[in-house]
Amino acid sequence: MSSSSTTADDILRCARSLIIKGGYNSFSYADISDVVGIRKASIHHHFPAKSDLVRAVVAQYRQEAAAALTALESHIPDPHEQLRAYVGYWETCISDASHPFCVCALLAGEIPVLPEDVVVEVRAHFRQLSDWLTAAFERGAAEGSVKLTGTARETAETFMATVHGAMLSARAYGNAAAFGAVTAPLLNRMTA
Repeated sequence: MSSSSTTADDILRCARSLIIKGGYNSFSYADISDVVGIRKASIHHHFPAKSDLVRAVVAQYRQEAAAALTALESHIPDPHEQLRAYVGYWETCISDASHPFCVCALLAGEIPVLPEDVVVEVRAHFRQLSDWLTAAFERGAAEGSVKLTGTARETAETFMATVHGAMLSARAYGNAAAFGAVTAPLLNRMTA
């Protein structure tokens, strides 16, 4: 791990990677200890329980996502192009395996077995993303660059579910191109 990062940062980064690989129950503090090169007691010092660690991973992920969406809006004024850039981000992440899956989408599939404090964070991510997508669809429809398939909220929810489903398809088929095979028609259908 990088010497400029803190131990807590290294633990969070490792936990995120392990969650993406296999979900909440697929790793232990021993796994993190092996990767980060610290004792399990040191991990417990930073994150007393696994739910504390995973909640912190999701909270950090939500902050990063909010900052990225804000940056996207400031660099790309057209809502239609913002939506394309959002999909393009995931297509790149899946193709180069840098972030092959949304942490919150993966954890959402595990909600029945997750601790409640983690569930709260995961659901907050979905609401945050849905709100951003809804606003982008509202602006795009008002400007005439985006076609809605219902209300802006309904269109946003369908868009979000399709992107997450495309992630699942890419993982299920073991083929990054499956993501684009699902999302390209989605992007074409939303073009006004």
